Amino acid sequence: MMQQSVFILLCSAALVAQAPPHLPPLDRALPPAAEGHYQAMATRVDAEVAMATVRMMAPLWRLAGNPAFEQSQQFMFDRLAGAGMTPRFETFANSGAGWEQRVGTLRLGGPTGEVLLSRETHRVALAINSFSTPAGGASFRLVDAGAGTNAAAYEGKDVKGAVVLASGPIGGAWQQAVRTRGAAGVISTEVADYTRPGETPDVLQWGNIPMDESLKSFGFKATPGAGRRLRDELAKGPVTVHVEADTVFHRGRNRTLAVEIPGRSKAGERVMLVAHVQEPGANDNASGCGTLLAAALAMHDAVRRGAVPAPERTITFLWVDEIRGSQQWINDHPDEARQVLAMLSLDMTGEDTAKTGGTFLIEKGPDPSAIWERPSDPHSEWGAGTVDPASVRGSFLNDLHLAVALRRARDTGWVVRTNPYEGGSDHTVFTNAGVPALLNWHFTDRYYHTNLDTLEKTSPAEMQHVAIVVATTALYLSSAGAGEVQPMTRLMAAARDARLATEIANHATPEILEAWRKWYGEAIDSVGRLR
Repeated sequence: MMQQSVFILLCSAALVAQAPPHLPPLDRALPPAAEGHYQAMATRVDAEVAMATVRMMAPLWRLAGNPAFEQSQQFMFDRLAGAGMTPRFETFANSGAGWEQRVGTLRLGGPTGEVLLSRETHRVALAINSFSTPAGGASFRLVDAGAGTNAAAYEGKDVKGAVVLASGPIGGAWQQAVRTRGAAGVISTEVADYTRPGETPDVLQWGNIPMDESLKSFGFKATPGAGRRLRDELAKGPVTVHVEADTVFHRGRNRTLAVEIPGRSKAGERVMLVAHVQEPGANDNASGCGTLLAAALAMHDAVRRGAVPAPERTITFLWVDEIRGSQQWINDHPDEARQVLAMLSLDMTGEDTAKTGGTFLIEKGPDPSAIWERPSDPHSEWGAGTVDPASVRGSFLNDLHLAVALRRARDTGWVVRTNPYEGGSDHTVFTNAGVPALLNWHFTDRYYHTNLDTLEKTSPAEMQHVAIVVATTALYLSSAGAGEVQPMTRLMAAARDARLATEIANHATPEILEAWRKWYGEAIDSVGRLR
């Protein structure tokens, strides 16, 4: 198999898409029926649908059960219903508390002091599950406890009734300072290195503290600039901070927004597409929600107008509370869950890659690269997790979806890469249930889980690419029957041969080569599910 460059070259005369060495040109082996679905979707997905969703959701701090979460779902419900689809809500007990922030301000000194952190400027500085202060706020001593996450950090320090400044994770600092030693609250300056805090002094990563009604405490995540300011003042002498928080805990039920394009001859079988609603970011995950909405509307329109055949299997779209919503759907629909053919997760699908640094990735369902680190299959900065070898079962999904993505790259020069299974989003739930599942995402994003994950860092074109690819894969699988077994088997064989050539070039051990042969044997066998 031909080795290809990492770069994508965009020429005026022609577009030449080249992929990293572990991405063979599987688009050239794409089944003709999938090509037909791709052509229908390439002209139908409306990037503005995705972007309008992001514009609406991005300013909102969305947590299951709070008004922003439900407002976001209602926006998508209305768009789906307006297109003639039949959306519905499925509700269940909320394991969270529907936290909402109305005011979250930290001042240096008293009530009129310098504002260091605020909802207006920093959006998400106040930690999830923080309780309200008395009206007008309250002033507290500030104590620096270093990392603040172990007992040694508090030796010789009286923090009872004070606010503790810590450089470690906010949860660990809260346990030591508030729960164990009676502090009123904590401020954490922890921030991941990939956010480049030295270059971005106004960045902070949001966090949460336990919801404890007996302690009624609060927490803040601080920017590097605010952290330096507090420590500089402490170096001069005692420091007081003034905290004003106004928060609400909404005790309503959690809910999932669901809509379907019903199947015909095999309606009990399903292809699932899932995006999560909660979190405060534009990319994470307003972009995933908007991308899924754009895909759903385009697929519905194509079926309604006869541009593609009506699916034989049902296509189910879910907008959920991450992990919990997917697990609840499986719990509530056990018969349907057993018949899910494939699941595609959409999480952070709208990165403007030039601004965020996050490249589009297909996180594959578990294959041997999730067990043995391979030079051709680098993990993301999210990092490898522990993978049960028993979960590594061959499936057609990884290579089919990659082939479709590379088909889009051939037309546009879009950069497509993959990473081994790592887990952490809704695809994990379906993988654990034995369903072939993968993740569409971007990483490493320097603004991930920060106050700076905002609208201007999203790309309509990137969301359009992902929506086209997801819609193509879903439509093809929903309609594939016995006639697709042979073309899909050819695709799997091409992927197998390319993989084995890559592993041999990388001096794989006999054990690794045998693992790949076994995996692809199972992947080819899995094509039989399309009959």
